[in-house]
Amino acid sequence: MIFKFEPIYKERVWGGAEVRNYLGRDTPPSNHLGESWEIVDRKEDNSVVSNTDFKGLSLRELLRKEADQVMGPGWPRDLPFPLLVKWLDCSQRLSLQVHPPAEVAERLGGEPKTENWYVAKATEDAGLFIGLRRNTSPEAFHRSLAENTAESLCHRVSSRAGDSILVESGRMHAIDAGNLILEIQQNSDTTYRVYDWDREGLDGRPRELHVENSMQCIDFTDYEPSPIHTSEEVGFETIADSKFFRIRKLNLTPDETVELKEAEADAALIHALGNGLLVDGKPMCKGEQALSPYSTSCSLSSPEETSVLVTDRFSVNMQDEPNASGKFRMRKSST
Repeated sequence: MIFKFEPIYKERVWGGAEVRNYLGRDTPPSNHLGESWEIVDRKEDNSVVSNTDFKGLSLRELLRKEADQVMGPGWPRDLPFPLLVKWLDCSQRLSLQVHPPAEVAERLGGEPKTENWYVAKATEDAGLFIGLRRNTSPEAFHRSLAENTAESLCHRVSSRAGDSILVESGRMHAIDAGNLILEIQQNSDTTYRVYDWDREGLDGRPRELHVENSMQCIDFTDYEPSPIHTSEEVGFETIADSKFFRIRKLNLTPDETVELKEAEADAALIHALGNGLLVDGKPMCKGEQALSPYSTSCSLSSPEETSVLVTDRFSVNMQDEPNASGKFRMRKSST
């Protein structure tokens, strides 16, 4: 058994129509659909189960009722699902931004966030801003923001389908135009916008910047990182391995069956990158996500060549022992 969820679509000034066109979804008619929140468990947004006998329940309600079966014995029923999964359709470049490391987030009243980008589709001139040009100082960067020359100090790499990069808290970043990206991240929605290329938002007004908060968060030793160019070889390849999650890419050959997990093994997320994926013999559409719960086994197969991402090892984000209130809590990052 797997759980699927209804996507939550969000308009963004930089959004486009690839969620509708490339993923083949029946979306709202907007040509500014920037985000599709695929799996989310937050107060402001919560995924709704779209299959099984639990259809219609929110993810929050599902975990309250079935935490042991979904996440494993001892998972606290009031603990939110630890990850948030999104599609990002970037027809224009996103703002230059940063997510706060844990110790800074606590001081600023935000949430830390480490995320991973997987590029599903990219135009010929697409790229990613990740980190800084070598030897960029905080003073020089702050000055460049006032002078509208920040782009010259940002490290930009070309992007292509199959690229993957881990964006840890503190890493300055922006997705340039022409990318369709699957983003797998900690369950956080704190973003500090450093620079927005002097553009207006959907309401016709400049979007808010958070320069001073950003300057406290940016890792000014993070010079010129490179994405992983994932393999097309058959089998598993680990493309991200952080303290918050592990992501592996699996390339399947026709009529091959891979036993992903046994019953009573850690829950896993399944992300279908192409057509033809079968999970326990049942189809998943391109771009669809599913949660394989702790209580059941799971096998993957396909009648054609296809690729899938698998995210696991995310249940280790909880404390081994309860805190003074008797409740478990999320482990804080030290990055």
